[in-house]
Amino acid sequence: MSCHVLINAIEYINCAANIILGVIMIARLYVMYQKSRRVLIFLVVVFLAIRITIGVMIAIMVSRFVVEEHVLYGNYECAVSFRGGSLRALDYTAWMLLAAWEVLTLFLAVWVAVKHLRELRQRSSGGFITDCFTVLMKTHVVYFANFVALACIESIGYLSPKISASSYSTETQAYSGFSEIFMLTQMFILGPRLILSIREYHAELVAHSDAASAMTSIDFQERVCVS
Repeated sequence: MSCHVLINAIEYINCAANIILGVIMIARLYVMYQKSRRVLIFLVVVFLAIRITIGVMIAIMVSRFVVEEHVLYGNYECAVSFRGGSLRALDYTAWMLLAAWEVLTLFLAVWVAVKHLRELRQRSSGGFITDCFTVLMKTHVVYFANFVALACIESIGYLSPKISASSYSTETQAYSGFSEIFMLTQMFILGPRLILSIREYHAELVAHSDAASAMTSIDFQERVCVS
């Protein structure tokens, strides 16, 4: 497999993974806003606009990547470099659009969570809904914190002349390693946790509900026997 095919596959896999994460986020916000059609339409329109724009940018960058294949200590390595400031500007713009989407989803999640908490305090009830929103916000905040760390690392790469100049310097290798760690963590660990955390919480509720029903049944049988 040539380096060009490998780099193209990686780019498009990352794009597909980010689309899946976006769909998951839209579904979560749709539920948090009590299945509001307006919110759903707004999120879908914004998401499609951002993803189509980013997709076009990625297609342009992939077609103009300069990919070099090197053999270091018997291992084949692929190095990608940007020739010209236009490709780097496209890459930076794509990251800014992605960051804008993440900030928007976090803002909407925090907004509806605060709104529901205020309503529940006024009613002085709704423990289930409060706990559910707590689970939703915890996973969302952790996910966003990882994205902020990844965005900071990417910003260092864009602004640092040493990293931009050489693909094999110590700074560049360290930067690439940290960037890949945070990126993979977001896509394949924290992303799925956005769904799995809700499933685990629902399973715990079902287990507690079954246990409570069993205790009620035992108590009822004891009363019947006594009477």
